[in-house]
Amino acid sequence: MTKWTMAVDLRRCVGCQTCTAACKHANATPPGVQWRRVLDMEFGEYPEVQRAFVPVGCQHCDDPPCLPVCPTTATKKRPDGIVTIDYDLCIGCAYCAVSCPYQARYKTERATFAYGKASEHEALRHDEDRLAVATKCTFCVDRIDDGLERGLTPGIDPEATPACVNACIAQALVFGDIEDENSNVSQLLARSQHFRMHEELGTGPNMRYVWDSVDPVPEPLAAHRQTDTETTP
Repeated sequence: MTKWTMAVDLRRCVGCQTCTAACKHANATPPGVQWRRVLDMEFGEYPEVQRAFVPVGCQHCDDPPCLPVCPTTATKKRPDGIVTIDYDLCIGCAYCAVSCPYQARYKTERATFAYGKASEHEALRHDEDRLAVATKCTFCVDRIDDGLERGLTPGIDPEATPACVNACIAQALVFGDIEDENSNVSQLLARSQHFRMHEELGTGPNMRYVWDSVDPVPEPLAAHRQTDTETTP
């Protein structure tokens, strides 16, 4: 069964925030609402200080804590792993936002615009249905569904791929079906060391963070394997 997953290669992310801008453009989110954020982290002690940029957002968890607390069943989980919100059912109680350990949900009470008054572009794309309800990253589910109907492959064909992935200038974001061992995301994770954010909470997040290549074979073992290969008839 399909399960959509996003992998973030922390070795490649340069913190340019292009994914954040692309998400805002694609989803017309109001000022202050960033479904795709990039954390700027520094760690270590002088002079050994390192810096990392970590894109975050809804993790589309296997066991999302936002789902059972929703009193109206507005939050749903699709068979392909994407967690959605039904704006017609949401009453804006924000229980889901409080329960989310990834701080990935937002609630906008009233229409706000970048420069006070709505620009032509903002007025055209303003959606009253997203006021006073919970909102979040959807993995650009409309693009995925539309692309699949047209026979496209999410993560490969841009028209069926989340906007943030398409926009990443460093190709740090990879998207695909983790249940397909031949998908681009499965191939990346197979050759990489990676982790999931707050995995200890048991939420089963479906954003995975790559931080290094798979450990190489130790030198003595590598030599032994080569000898075995050479002597095998």
